[in-house]
Amino acid sequence: MFWAQISALVFGIGGVGALIAATVSNEWKVTTRASSVITATWIFQGLWMNCGGNALGSFHCRPHLTLFRVPGYIQACRGLMIAAVSLGFFGSIFALFGMKCTKVGGSDKAKAKIACLAGIVFILSGLCSMTGCSLYANKITTEFFDPLYVEQKYELGAALFIGWAGASLCIIGGVIFCFSISDNSKTPRMAYAYNGATSVLSSRTKYQSGEGDFKNTSSSKQFDKNAYV
Repeated sequence: MFWAQISALVFGIGGVGALIAATVSNEWKVTTRASSVITATWIFQGLWMNCGGNALGSFHCRPHLTLFRVPGYIQACRGLMIAAVSLGFFGSIFALFGMKCTKVGGSDKAKAKIACLAGIVFILSGLCSMTGCSLYANKITTEFFDPLYVEQKYELGAALFIGWAGASLCIIGGVIFCFSISDNSKTPRMAYAYNGATSVLSSRTKYQSGEGDFKNTSSSKQFDKNAYV
């Protein structure tokens, strides 16, 4: 129980860190070398900036000029990633209050509810990030394999894989939190069954000891009766 919640917290916080790194990264898509005329120069874009670099190591980034001219899928990915980071932040706070090793959060019953809520929030955070990254990747792959698309084609950037990894960690941490609560709810019933078995054994022992006393008493009475004969 204790180590399960510790591992769930580590997965959740690690996933939130990966989501933050993916959100602020500028490598959501990079130019493919197959369609690039100048192989020593490449362009990579993110949710907030467009950047360009060359083989000499010089880079130049320019933010998106206006919100209303940004494509719709980028705006949707922005909202999903911001929601994922926010949910992951609140999930980490709920997890700290709901863990059994902490002294805050109230009784064990209240801690169980808070930990279950933390698991649900982590899962929602992972699903938001998974949806945002998958939506962006679907747009890139559709343009890449479209023979009628004549503009610059891009490939999947490193930020997408970081976002998928962070989403997976958040989902795993949330599931572990939920299963740890279910294991905790089964503990009292196991203790009750054990006490019941102990009481049955003790009653049998008492019954056997009483039966033995009865036999001894009857035999002693019979011995006394034969003594007078």
